[in-house]
Amino acid sequence: MNPPTAIPRFSRRALQLLGTGIFVALAGATVLSAQAAPMDGQRHGAMMGGRHGGMDGQHGGMGAGMMGGPRAERMLEAIGASAEQRAQIRQIMDAARTDLQAQRESGRALHEQMRQLFTQPTVDANAVEALRQQQLARHDAASKRRMQAMLDASRVLTPEQRTRLAEMAGQRRGMMERRGAPK
Repeated sequence: MNPPTAIPRFSRRALQLLGTGIFVALAGATVLSAQAAPMDGQRHGAMMGGRHGGMDGQHGGMGAGMMGGPRAERMLEAIGASAEQRAQIRQIMDAARTDLQAQRESGRALHEQMRQLFTQPTVDANAVEALRQQQLARHDAASKRRMQAMLDASRVLTPEQRTRLAEMAGQRRGMMERRGAPK
């Protein structure tokens, strides 16, 4: 049996650098993925004026299109919402958007701090975990704020209007699925 051969010093150092580089790349990709996830309010689906969203995070639902834009106005008109109801919902959603914008800005600061932690010669796992916890708390606060806006808007609408809105969202979901749109 032959004894294991020693790896030359240069090769060991090269492997260490390669391993460190891969770790930093993977960690950075993980952080960027988490930041790109649709949880910060800016890109949280149709509820925020985009393509996806709703109460369950899927296409449709009570919140679909509720955060504003022409689609939200068309949906409110289609369910027979009065001018007063539309004005109240617009006010609710504008306030939520303002609150969520402040949360997005704090999220950008946390993202920058995380990036800086991963560029240090030695990555402090405790500091990374503490920052991760702060990001989770921010995501949770944004989710709560969106849900509160949806609850407030639901109180403005009649049960019949909410039912019609949910039906319209379901129809839209079916149409999107038939076209093969991403979920």
